[in-house]
Amino acid sequence: MKTPYFTVKDIIQITGITKRSLHYYDKTDILKPTKVEVNGYRYYDQEALGNLQMILLFKEMNFALKDIAAMMKLSKKEQKEILKEHRSTLVQRKQRLEIIIDQLDEYVDGTDIVHLNMFDDSPIQSIQEQYDSEAKLVYGDTEKYQEFKKNVNRLSTEEQQEAYQQFSINMEKVLRKLVQHQDQSPASVEVQKYIREWKSCLETFMVCDAEILTCIAEVYVTDRRYSGFFAQFGDEDFLRFLYEAIMAWVKDGEPQNEKM
Repeated sequence: MKTPYFTVKDIIQITGITKRSLHYYDKTDILKPTKVEVNGYRYYDQEALGNLQMILLFKEMNFALKDIAAMMKLSKKEQKEILKEHRSTLVQRKQRLEIIIDQLDEYVDGTDIVHLNMFDDSPIQSIQEQYDSEAKLVYGDTEKYQEFKKNVNRLSTEEQQEAYQQFSINMEKVLRKLVQHQDQSPASVEVQKYIREWKSCLETFMVCDAEILTCIAEVYVTDRRYSGFFAQFGDEDFLRFLYEAIMAWVKDGEPQNEKM
C-alpha cells in the first residue's frame, strides 16, 4: 500500500490547526514536513500527523512550545512520567482557579478588596499587607503612624486579625447608618453623631487629630480604590457626603449636645 501524504490544506482540515502555526512548527523544528517538493509544497505522512496530534494534546495541557519540542524527542514512557507530574500541577492550578472564581464572586457581590483572600498561598502580599506597606512608605516617619504601629505590635498575630475584623464590622455598621442620613446636611447633629462613631472606630488603634482626619477624608475621594468599597453602602454621591461630613467635624469639632 502506498504511503498516503497529506498536504497543508489536508492537515488544516483534519486537525483545525492554522497554516501559520504549522509553518511556525516547521520553522522551529517542532514538526518538520515529511517531504518538501521542489515547488515548496509541504507534505506530511501519517506518522507526522500522529506527532502533530500529540503536540496539540500537549499544548492543550498547557505545556510551553519549548517543552513540547523537548518532549517530542522522548519515548512514550518518558512522556507519561512527565505527564504524571504535570497532572499534579494542573490539579493545584484547578484548586487555585476555584479559589479565584469564589473570590471574584464575592467581590462582584460587594465584598471589599481588603477582605478577599486572593493572594493566600501566593508570593504576592495580601491586599491588607499591601495597604500596610503603602502606609509605612507614605506615613512611616509621622508620629501618628508610629503610634499606630506601636499599638498594633502589642497584639499577637491572632489578636491583630481579630482587631482588624472587629474594626471592619464596626466601620461597616457606622457607614450603613450614615448612608441612611445622606439626605441631611453633612454638618447636622445627627450626621455628626455617626461621624463621632466613625472616628471612634479609627481610634481603636490611634488618636485621630484634625490633620489625620483631613488626610483620611481626602484619600477617600481621591484614591479610586475606595470607590468600590463605598459603593456597597450608597450611590456615587455618598463618598462626597462622607467627605463633607468629616470636614465639618474637623472644622467645628464635636457637636455641643454630644459634649453635654
